[in-house]
Amino acid sequence: MRQDRGSNGSLRWSALWGRPSKGETRGSALWGKGGRGFVATLVVALSLAAPAAYADSESGFKAYTTPGLIAQAQASPKSTFDVILVGSDRPAGWLAKQIAGFDGTKAKLRRQFTSVNGVAARLTGSQILTLAHNGHVESITNDAPITLAGLSNKQRWPFVSGVQKFWSGGTSTATPTIAIVDSGIDAGRADFGGRVVAQVNLSSLANNSVGDGRGHGTFVAGIAAGSGDGYAGAAPTSKLVSLDVMDDNGMAMTRDVIAGADWILANKDKYAIKVANFSLHSSQPNSFMYDPLDKAVERLWFSGVVVVAAAGNYGVAGQASGVPFAPGNDPFVITVGADDVDGSTSTMDDTAAPWSAYGYTLDGFAKPDIAAPGRYIVGPAPAASTLALQRPESVVAPGYIQLSGTSFAAPIIAGGAAQILAAHPAWSPDQVKGALMLTASRTPAAAPLSEGVGIVDVSKAVALTSAPNPNLGLRAFVKPDSAGGTAPGFDTASWANTAKASASWASASWSDASWTSASWSSASWASASWASASWASASWSDASWSDASWSDASWASVSYADNAEGDVTDEGGEWMDPSELQALLAGGDSSAPVDPSAPPLP
Repeated sequence: MRQDRGSNGSLRWSALWGRPSKGETRGSALWGKGGRGFVATLVVALSLAAPAAYADSESGFKAYTTPGLIAQAQASPKSTFDVILVGSDRPAGWLAKQIAGFDGTKAKLRRQFTSVNGVAARLTGSQILTLAHNGHVESITNDAPITLAGLSNKQRWPFVSGVQKFWSGGTSTATPTIAIVDSGIDAGRADFGGRVVAQVNLSSLANNSVGDGRGHGTFVAGIAAGSGDGYAGAAPTSKLVSLDVMDDNGMAMTRDVIAGADWILANKDKYAIKVANFSLHSSQPNSFMYDPLDKAVERLWFSGVVVVAAAGNYGVAGQASGVPFAPGNDPFVITVGADDVDGSTSTMDDTAAPWSAYGYTLDGFAKPDIAAPGRYIVGPAPAASTLALQRPESVVAPGYIQLSGTSFAAPIIAGGAAQILAAHPAWSPDQVKGALMLTASRTPAAAPLSEGVGIVDVSKAVALTSAPNPNLGLRAFVKPDSAGGTAPGFDTASWANTAKASASWASASWSDASWTSASWSSASWASASWASASWASASWSDASWSDASWSDASWASVSYADNAEGDVTDEGGEWMDPSELQALLAGGDSSAPVDPSAPPLP
């Protein structure tokens, strides 16, 4: 059964993990009870049973029909079905005339073929029954969706986030390289098909195995760009670069994460890296004006690399927690919260996962910027990784495991950014962020700010021809590197002086006319994106920073992977039932709820 929402306040939590939902247990720091797996390969299933030609004297049906189609047409004579008709002794033009001759407005000719003696049409159930009796019609079969073999996934998250539309072609073949700053990637897996073009071990900790000893980085990479049979990621043809900064216990030193950013900066052109994913956060709350990890990711951003960061999982019972940790606290980067899809592909009833961090940074910026599904996600993990060995009950299939966390919402956005850049290779990171925010799906049931502007819809973002700049208000303070280099940097002193003098400076970020088409433009986001009161009360006076934690010890601070501890469902993940899946593949609106009373498609 699906676990209930809510929180059990009697269970422990930490800055790394939020409290678990009511009815759920904590099996360990990262894992809880496992459950039955739903291992699936999403190739449209037309029935493996022997064909059944409906041509008997009692019924009078003479045409062959897809098994189940006649029964559905009889049960729902007024419903419409997309079908392909082939004539037995009549040309395609004759079939087209039969469709045009039907009374009513529901019959629609979609395409007339020349390679086969047939047409594609949308017909009502009663019209299908009429043609099935006609001796001049040889067959009536479903106009079924076709998906590339191996690029498939029956979980809900690809349909909620709009990435599944690229698995059959689209822009996937041109998606740029994604850098994964994490625990490494198990590059030999079929999920990656030889697309891991570089593996670099930057961890200074002793307990770090070759490849991915923890399993977290492989999981993140699988969600961003996996191509495993039945487990496709958001950008399944993107190449990957693995920057291993975590040990086998899931811990990283902040210095090593910064070294990862350095490596990307030095090698981005060599490997065509345009997106970098950081599913981790520092343990030291700081202002973005001074935090070295924030400065490192900003340098990537200003150099043309889209930086995606997890918001963190230290929220409690769905309440605002603030987002004080780098790199998710940086106003430039795309900070991602975790959405709970709650058993459907509709976004109208969605809320943020109860442990997903949100609120204001210490500098007054609202975070996250956007949300993506992050609860009960199933992805790849090496069988010998410490996560898999410690929690075998969470393994839902050989080499695949269920996890929750903003760690796994972030790579959906990272893969989505790669899809946008495939269609718009000249767009800047600011434009990519703007496209994602402009087209996000509304989440009216979510707490204000908890999901940023809403849930990502990658297909709509890719379809844009222009995009606004959500960082416009900050761009006035970006200047050339003071060290004399060509890379720009952020003028913290100038921004701080302006912020102190004018609480309305941030309104420039939302002055772009292209924002006005956003569904949330009249809502609270524009005015809530920066809180002057929050910044003013942060006490960032000169005195408070004179003794700030910029000693050598601060450089030894740790960073953590953003997993939600013990947050699992005994259903083994968010899987769709066959009727829900077929409805979506047949062209249904993934943002609309599925009617449980509607007959399943054949």
